[in-house]
Formats: sequence, C-alpha cells, structure tokens
Amino acid sequence: MIKFLDLKKINAQYQQELKEASNRVIDSGWYLLGQELSKFEENYANFCKTDYALGVANGLDALRLIFKAYIELGIMNEGDEIIVPANTYIASVLAISDNNLIPIFVEPNLQTYNLDSSIIEKYITSKTKGVLTVHLYGQISIDNRMLEICKKHNLKLIEDGAQSHGATFKDKVSGAIGDVGAHSFYPGKNLGALGDAGAVTTDDKDLYSTIKALRNYGSHKKYENLYQGLNSRLDEIQAAFLNVKLKYIEKDIAGRRAVADYYLKNINNSNIILPNLENQNSHVWHLFVIRTKKREELQEYLLKEGVQTLVHYPIPPHKQIAYKEFNNLSYVITESIHNEVISLPISAVLNIEDIEKIVTVINKW
Repeated sequence: MIKFLDLKKINAQYQQELKEASNRVIDSGWYLLGQELSKFEENYANFCKTDYALGVANGLDALRLIFKAYIELGIMNEGDEIIVPANTYIASVLAISDNNLIPIFVEPNLQTYNLDSSIIEKYITSKTKGVLTVHLYGQISIDNRMLEICKKHNLKLIEDGAQSHGATFKDKVSGAIGDVGAHSFYPGKNLGALGDAGAVTTDDKDLYSTIKALRNYGSHKKYENLYQGLNSRLDEIQAAFLNVKLKYIEKDIAGRRAVADYYLKNINNSNIILPNLENQNSHVWHLFVIRTKKREELQEYLLKEGVQTLVHYPIPPHKQIAYKEFNNLSYVITESIHNEVISLPISAVLNIEDIEKIVTVINKW
C-alpha cells in the first residue's frame, strides 16, 4: 500500500538530530518559554523575512490570538465582520467566531481554489474589518487586487498560512505578505512538529507584544496580567524538533514540487481535473488535489490498486452542524469543490516507483 503520507519515513531522515534535540531539552530542565523556543522564533522569523515570530500551541490558536489581539488593540470589535473563503478548513472560521466576530463567506476561484479577489469588494460593509485569506493546499492566495482592496478599505489582511510554509508572492514569503500570518506545524504539514505546534509572524510591533502576552495568560510580567489571555505556548521540545526540520524545508519543498511536476505532466485522464499552477514559487504543494465527479468510485478504485488517498475536505464550514446558522446558505462553487476533490499522495520521500504507479493506475481508470 502506498500511504497517503508516511510520517515515520519523513521523520526517519532526521532521526538522529531529533533524538539529540529531545535529549538536549530533557537534560536542560527547562521545558517552556526557554532557549529552544527563542531560537526557533528567531530562525522562523528569518525564514519568513518578518521582524517577529511567536511560537504558540497550534495553528488554530495562532489565528485566535491574532483576532483577540486586534480586539485588545481596539482595531476590531466584537460583532465586526471578517471576510473568509467559503471553502476553507473549519479552523479558519472557528478563530473568527471564537472572538465573537462574524465570518462573511466568499466563494473561491475555481481555478486556484483560493479566495476570489475579483468579488471581495461586493461583500465589504461598514462592519468589515479584515480579510482572512487562506493559502489553501500550499498556494499563495494573495494578489495585487487583494492588497489594493485591503489598503483602500483599511482592512487588515490576515494570512492563514497553515499549509504554505515557504511559498512566495513576488519577493515575500507566506506569513509576511499581509499584516500578519498564522502558521500550523501539525505533524502532516510541510514543516511538521511531532505534535501540535503553531506560530504567528508579523512586522507589527504592537501586535507582536500583545500576542506575546495573550499566549501566556495575558501576562507581560509574571503574575501581572494586562489581558484575559490564553495558555498557548509552543513547548520547548516541539520548538527543538522544528529547529531541526526547518533546516531541511527547502529540500522538502523541492521534493514536493518534483512530485507535483510529474503528476501534472503525466496524469492524462479526461475524468480528472488537475490543479492549476499559476507560479512555481507560489506553491509548495502541501496537498496535490484533483477533482472528479466520480470521487467515491475513484477513491475505491485507487484503494484496491494499493493507493491511499484522502478528501480535503468533504463538508464546507457553512454546512457543518457547528454552524447551523449558516446551513441555509448556498455557495455553488464551494459545494462543488467539496463534493469533487480528492488528494493524492505527495511528499519528498515518495519514491519514483510509487509515483509512476499512481500515475499509471489513474490513467487506466
């Protein structure tokens, strides 16, 4: 069976360094807010080319803290509206509603699956305070039009970069293009920890200082609390693991791009719609997502042929029971995407025999 993602094989590449990092943390006797985290925050800020990076517990908390900080700073208020792509993973929406802000769903572009900047302006009201754009599947979702719209209407541009570590727009890296970026290091991500982990990147000093306090109970000084904060700190041991794996991320991206390039050049089946690549540097291929109207049939066929696939994601946020207040809404493009997408195996450790087999069985279907 060709696994969708072989995390054991991925991490085996760095096994010795990961064990050394683990031992270093254990031997240090310091397990929270220590040197490993400081080192990772410096390294990740340098990688993203931002002034600041803050390690937090996970990618959802990174988003939650961003909105919470904007409220504390008086830039947003409860009840304000945040534009968000209708076809995103539910975490993007949870971060908005958790702060008593209102998600305004906007359809994606069917070619890129990312937020359609050509229709954003129609959804802007006097209550709109931000755009949460999601670099879905690893492809940058920001374009010049989106930047101009946010500037024109004085909106904060928040990047959900959970799937796009290292992707670029012009000379800027994911997490440094908008006002602030949220990052996830869930084990299956391109830059994955060995547990939950996340980060916030920004050049905004006030936002940085506020989130730094908010992630630690709202405390800027021990036992003194400026805000009603959260407990959302990136553990020392995960920071140590990420410091190891960050050194190899460019190699991982190159490997993923090679697999994607092979798929794009060799999959030839009229029943399948391949992803659209606008710019090689703008995509890091966290997922290689194809579409077909016969998804269940294809997935069952591939499984019988020894190829494991996943669906990202079967149900859009506005159709989830958790958001029943939006269940009556209809987003035709979004619903079509969620009904048709299927993700093929992709990683830097896939060998050429497996890649060729995947292509062969797909072309025979």
